[in-house]
Amino acid sequence: MKKILIINAHQKYESFAEGNLTQSYIDKANNFFTKNGFEVKNTAIDKGYDVKEELEKFAWADYVLFQYPVYWMSLPWISKKYIDEICSGGAGTVTYESDGRSRTDASKKYGSGGLLKGKKYMLSITYNCPESEFDNKDGFFEGLSLDQANFAVHKTFQFCGLEQLKTYSVHDVYKGDLNLEKELEKFEDILKDNFL
Repeated sequence: MKKILIINAHQKYESFAEGNLTQSYIDKANNFFTKNGFEVKNTAIDKGYDVKEELEKFAWADYVLFQYPVYWMSLPWISKKYIDEICSGGAGTVTYESDGRSRTDASKKYGSGGLLKGKKYMLSITYNCPESEFDNKDGFFEGLSLDQANFAVHKTFQFCGLEQLKTYSVHDVYKGDLNLEKELEKFEDILKDNFL
């Protein structure tokens, strides 16, 4: 049976970012994976976590789904703290052995010392900015793609050995006309492409 860890990386701000949209994606993912015979474990970062237990989940999982809202062009700070604590806490045991380089073998490159090889991850991201800002040389992100704008998150998972799956994103979430049902269908289509 395939095993997936679903991480809710939302950080709640009263009356501004309650977490309902993120929870809709978490619920959809849980239903999808349960229906398709996956074993599922969950972490909701803002509800608290134990580093040892999280490392056990990463060691257990075949896949990681990392669901987060973009706050100020990056992760919510508690989610960055989570990543720092988990990745550092698993050094030498779960997440990475070293940075990959070797004094005796010049062919070994930086970033190749991850211990989570053979596992895969997916980012699912909620954004206030419109989708048109990506892949647009005149846009806010100066021509960067969605994945390039989330480069640091991707590189963190890859440093630990995980392989990237297709990213999902939803945009203009504060505009007021979000068709959540349609977006959740798109999300499920990407889940099917990535995991079935």
